[in-house]
Amino acid sequence: MTSAPQTLFEKVWNSHLVRPQSADLPAVLYIDLHLVHEVTSPQAFSLLRERGLKVRRPTQTLATMDHSTPTTPRGADGVIPVVDEMALKQLEVFTRNCDDFGIRMFALGTENQGIVHVIGPEQGLTQPGMTIVCGDSHTSTHGAFGALAFGIGTSEVAHVLATQCLLQNKPQTMAVRVDGGLAPGVAAKDIILAIIAKIGVGGGTGYVFEYMGSAIRGLTMEGRMTICNMSIEGGARAGMIAPDETTFNYIAGRPHAPHGADWEAALANWRALPSDDGAVFDAEVILNADELVPMITYGTNPGMGIPITGRVPDPDGLGDVSQKMALDKALRYMDLQPNQSLLGKKVDVVFVGSCTNSRISDLRDVARLINGRKIADNLRMLVVPGSQRVKAQAEAEGLHEIFKAAGAEWREAGCSMCIAMNGDELRPGQYAVSTSNRNFEGRQGKGGRTFLASPLTAAATALNGCITDPRELYMEKV
Repeated sequence: MTSAPQTLFEKVWNSHLVRPQSADLPAVLYIDLHLVHEVTSPQAFSLLRERGLKVRRPTQTLATMDHSTPTTPRGADGVIPVVDEMALKQLEVFTRNCDDFGIRMFALGTENQGIVHVIGPEQGLTQPGMTIVCGDSHTSTHGAFGALAFGIGTSEVAHVLATQCLLQNKPQTMAVRVDGGLAPGVAAKDIILAIIAKIGVGGGTGYVFEYMGSAIRGLTMEGRMTICNMSIEGGARAGMIAPDETTFNYIAGRPHAPHGADWEAALANWRALPSDDGAVFDAEVILNADELVPMITYGTNPGMGIPITGRVPDPDGLGDVSQKMALDKALRYMDLQPNQSLLGKKVDVVFVGSCTNSRISDLRDVARLINGRKIADNLRMLVVPGSQRVKAQAEAEGLHEIFKAAGAEWREAGCSMCIAMNGDELRPGQYAVSTSNRNFEGRQGKGGRTFLASPLTAAATALNGCITDPRELYMEKV
């Protein structure tokens, strides 16, 4: 008897079921890789101690320091000083927890340290067909490899540490098809911002997205990670992209990738993962990449996005009272007017970094655009690599010299201004164009105002000191 066609999600989900979901109980799902960092893990480790529990599979758990770590330059002794007492305490507790429970950790300043969703892929730990969790919303990044990856809460972190399993209700599936090709100056970040603007921040609630189509297939792995990273911003539980030769070429040769006969066996399994012909999705969204232009947000959630050539919406044009009130509140916070063009809007800070856009290809794009130019006067630009390995590669290619010559700050690896809990933050009232994933009120600093955009848009804005369509400058460089 022939089995029914399955989606990528169903294949991964079904192969990790310890116990299926019933009418009264969620499913029990086995977890292949558990990533932990210093912010969401302390309470989980405390819970283990209270109950006298050990970490079930320490070899399948990896820790890194990223959220609270400063990105300021190293001291003369080669050490990155942590001047914030609360951050220092948090890092010390994290170190002790990992030592006590036998968990490998990439500590601040070591060669492998970096943002949790950057180091997993670069180490080859993130692989197709895996289940991956972390106490961080943007764990969906790893879905770019054909993994089922999602964020979990503190109590769930403890549960996975103790059992290597997780209770989960099975989500539905949504096909997100993006066909066509991207024009010069338009990037992967613009695809995901356009999708979220189309469906809203709650449009994917209850679903796992599977991104597909020629535009997705044409992206690098780093572009695919950018898209999957922001799946949560559209309300989805996770985002996935079926593995292909691009995926395999990226993984091959990385420190924790399979080798020899194990590599060949892994490839055979990975090639069977893509959704079967005839697989049924519960919902579908379609986007034409040929029509995309650079995107930018104007409000206080990632769904408040428009083409960079567009205008800020008018709350009076909305029929739904709650939506009207939300938009009005956002515009008042951002100090923007209905029907206003954002082009030419002065900004104070440009931030290039975060788990969304801090990889080597992002830095290359920015360097290519600003090479030989100076950023605008009275503007601060921070360029923050996503890991120490990314930093080393960028410096080997001379990218850091381009950034510094332009007047930008070249920093150490970390989450930096994405979350503003590490010393890198906006001052009240400042505007920033940011390559990060969230523009919530105060996200990048109390009273700070954030426009989300691609690295290309961020670089063009830094050069002009105001929001700029990157296509104007991009075409001069190609």
